[in-house]
Amino acid sequence: MRARFKINDLRFKNGAFVIILILTTLILLPTTTFAVDPNQLSVQIEAIRRDREALVVEQRRLQAELEAVNRETQTLGSAVKSLDATRRKLAADISITNSKISSTDLNIRMLETTMEEKESQINTHEKAIGLAIQTIYHHDSRPLWLGMLSSSSFSDVWRDRTQLEGLALDLQSEVESLRQTKSILNKEKQMKEEAKKEIVNLQGELAGQKSVVEESKRAKERLLSETQAKEAAYQRMLTDNLARQKQFEEDLFKLESELKIILDPTLIPQARPGVLSWPLDKIYITQRFGKTSASGRLYASGTHNGVDFRAAQGTRVKAVLGGVVEGTGNTDEQKGCGSYGRWVLIKHGNGLTSVYAHLSATLVNAGQSVTTGQAIGYSGGTPGYFGSGYSTGPHLHLGLFASQGVSIRQFTQSRGCKQMYVPIADVKAYLDPLVYLPAI
Repeated sequence: MRARFKINDLRFKNGAFVIILILTTLILLPTTTFAVDPNQLSVQIEAIRRDREALVVEQRRLQAELEAVNRETQTLGSAVKSLDATRRKLAADISITNSKISSTDLNIRMLETTMEEKESQINTHEKAIGLAIQTIYHHDSRPLWLGMLSSSSFSDVWRDRTQLEGLALDLQSEVESLRQTKSILNKEKQMKEEAKKEIVNLQGELAGQKSVVEESKRAKERLLSETQAKEAAYQRMLTDNLARQKQFEEDLFKLESELKIILDPTLIPQARPGVLSWPLDKIYITQRFGKTSASGRLYASGTHNGVDFRAAQGTRVKAVLGGVVEGTGNTDEQKGCGSYGRWVLIKHGNGLTSVYAHLSATLVNAGQSVTTGQAIGYSGGTPGYFGSGYSTGPHLHLGLFASQGVSIRQFTQSRGCKQMYVPIADVKAYLDPLVYLPAI
């Protein structure tokens, strides 16, 4: 054989030999060496997981301590203890969130390593298969009579043709293997994108947790300063909060009673459990919705326009259903308003809109799309805490509306909230969240 040759100059036997050599090379290809060792990454991920398990145990202990403090009689001392316990519990939350970010980042690096390996394999195989196909095509296109003339015997011709058919089948198998590799690669790319989104969400939660810790510290200082560390002054603060709540609800009901919005009942989903999901991981209802009337539970002056859940300061609050954030706000920005405090309004695609009030921090912005169960903020309600509104203790207020009957408006007819924008709805648009939430 000449030292230099072209594939097109090969006789059939040499062409078959080249194809066999290519396929053998594919099988014996050395594993690509990467700077990051996947095994080392796995060890790091497992170590982080074990550390996180210990953190979760401590987090549960601190959560139980915080809940016990919140069940105490509402005194200045218990409020201060609650804020201190909140900071300790959130410190554990922050450690766990950091741990999740670290392990997710390592998972992304591992995915990137396997993706690079598969992309390299695909590139090598595609080039080799392309060369093999060219060789097969050249020899398969030769007329049978030409092969007979150039061969020393008929048996050689038939043997060569049989080998060619076998090689073609081998190539088909190799191509199918490549298709599967590409499919796995696409799935890994999707997993990487999902992991990146998870890191963004975790980083948002981390920022929210840190802001709650900082505000808890300021709230304690503010509470002690405004009451001068005296129990009587603290009790007057609670009484004042209740009076502001009553005034706000009266002003709100008067305005909403005048709206007279005509609601289309066909745009309101049929009441049944499970339309919405719970806004908290742990459910304990402290106050239900409205009052009973002939037409069901309806919001009316002097009654409750939502559902209250027990929730320690800094508890993660989740969207009850996917939708778009219609708006956010904080009525504590106007001194003496005492309304919802920090709130989030989400419009869902099924004709319902939900509001979450007395939050200690928010994680979403107006116009943002959210999914069911996504963290949108942290619960609040501790007196003296910026964002608590008229609340007299830690909790979450969840309200529900028929979307067609609610909008965010400036509350100009209020005595204390004239400059603030809040969700305002026709009284008929208020719905009982519990008829849509999972059955208790």
